Amino acid sequence: MADAVRDTEFTEFVAARGAWLRKVAFLLCGDWHRADDLVQEAVTRLYTAWGRARRADNLDGYARRVLVNTFLAEQRGGWHRFTVRGAPVGEEVCREADPSGDLDLRRALAALPPRQRASVVLRYYCDLSVEQTAEALACSPGTVKSQSARGLDALRVRLAIPSHPSLEELS
Repeated sequence: MADAVRDTEFTEFVAARGAWLRKVAFLLCGDWHRADDLVQEAVTRLYTAWGRARRADNLDGYARRVLVNTFLAEQRGGWHRFTVRGAPVGEEVCREADPSGDLDLRRALAALPPRQRASVVLRYYCDLSVEQTAEALACSPGTVKSQSARGLDALRVRLAIPSHPSLEELS
């Protein structure tokens, strides 16, 4: 009976938060198919640790950390370097709901190194504090600050956004 309750809790959590995890995974890797794979791997790891996870103070944070760790482990492993990216032959890509500005940002985000991308996504998409991001990435707050700053600088360069507004822009 305990297994049935555990499975029900887990299923309800994944049903409620699966779309959010998929969005975060997409921002990390820049590809919907790969995001699905990341979420599947993270959900599998989460299921095996569900006893610990459901006792966590912040279950979303626990799941997000599992997802980010899965992404970073994949980046270190080199598997992603050998996969073909882009839409498979014959598959149409929906562009109607994706304005060109979003595409530029996604391309620029995808060009960031993995730790910078993870820092930027966690800080500015997931709206985590420096300390929460450091906990999720298992690093120091100083590392989060430097990785976030470098990531934002790289995004500004790729998107041609001035880092500081001029005096004329302020008036």
